[in-house]
Amino acid sequence: MSDERITKRRIMLVGTGFVGMSFAYSMLQEKGIDEMVLVDVNEDKARGEAMDLTDGLVYADTKMKVYSGTYADAEFCNIVVLTAGAAQKPGQSRLELVKINAKITKGVCEQLKANKFKGILVVANNPVDIMTYVAWKSSGLPKEHVIGSGTVLDTARLRVELSDLLGFAPSNIHAYILGEHGDSSFVSWTNSYIGCKSLLEYLDEKQISLLKLQNVYIEVRDKAYKIIDLKKATYYGIGLALKRIVSAILNNEHCILPVSSYQDGQYGQYGYFISTPTVIGSDGATQILTLPLNENDQNRFNNSFDTLVATIKENLGDIIDID
Repeated sequence: MSDERITKRRIMLVGTGFVGMSFAYSMLQEKGIDEMVLVDVNEDKARGEAMDLTDGLVYADTKMKVYSGTYADAEFCNIVVLTAGAAQKPGQSRLELVKINAKITKGVCEQLKANKFKGILVVANNPVDIMTYVAWKSSGLPKEHVIGSGTVLDTARLRVELSDLLGFAPSNIHAYILGEHGDSSFVSWTNSYIGCKSLLEYLDEKQISLLKLQNVYIEVRDKAYKIIDLKKATYYGIGLALKRIVSAILNNEHCILPVSSYQDGQYGQYGYFISTPTVIGSDGATQILTLPLNENDQNRFNNSFDTLVATIKENLGDIIDID
């Protein structure tokens, strides 16, 4: 590893659309980053975005240098954030994007590999669990160094909804969306807590109907579709979710986030990426926490996993080598 890599903290953003630039803008408030390089197939767009961000640096609490570049800059980057891809359209499921974005993801990762990128790759294009698998297969990186944004945003939405329902701060609500970032996701309510108290026990004490929990989940599951119907795209929320993941890596936090991570027997599944509570630090996805799922939740997890695997095998055999 070169001295330059050791002494500099560099981030590369691939894709300067709404999601990418929401992330880039949020990173202006992150201290300790030396450089952020923007890469896009539209080089003028990347150059203009870098200039625009640079104009605001005097008012940001950072000494970061922001500039447009090429994949040749990847060798000396600690983290690459991949947001390049087609956006989800109104009425379109995330899984319907699979072929288009798989080709884009493969192309980007082959460029990173050719330019000797050895850092941690954070994937955010949809369907993110599948794109994370494509990125891993195409990049040559260790599985721990490829992380999908997963259900980090979904989980944030869940905690906000539960906060509104129950009156506790979202930071004191410990509940996760598991499975794919999509329609087969689910909440393991038996593993959900308010502080250190079981959420189900609290609801029982307060005589709050369990039906309200199902309504919360439906609201969370469908929120992206509602936003897309209203404003054609979602980007602020995922931009901040990506910042949270990148901050955890840069600062070696060892925090637990529900990212899309490689399954190696946890929850009884192998060989693909799906969202589970995962420890994130400077070495990437270092550990998956295995929650004690009841039979119903395990079946839902298996269904979500099988949905992703079937989609990969049915659609991507001509694009990547599938295990």
